[in-house]
Amino acid sequence: MSKGSKTPAIRPLGDKILVRRDEAQTKTESGIYLPETGKERPKTGVVEAVGTGAINTETGSRIPLTVKKGDRVIFTSYAGTEVKLEGTELLIMGEDDVLAIID
Repeated sequence: MSKGSKTPAIRPLGDKILVRRDEAQTKTESGIYLPETGKERPKTGVVEAVGTGAINTETGSRIPLTVKKGDRVIFTSYAGTEVKLEGTELLIMGEDDVLAIID
């Protein structure tokens, strides 16, 4: 873990990205508190790191990623692989699991 950072030093490979999922809501808009089992896992998060890009099989050159570190994104429901490093929960997923970037 780098000094002053909350995210462990992980470098995704290829077209993979590292996302910190947003926190689940603890209560509804009307003020009802949700039990742990009733919380829906957010499908949004912040990109913490990106890989170097996929390789174009015809030319051998790298295809740059569309997302960049710091982007807020919406991703598919079952996107990525959950990893827990130094107490931090993160998702490693392919860029194709990202549906949109939130401006």
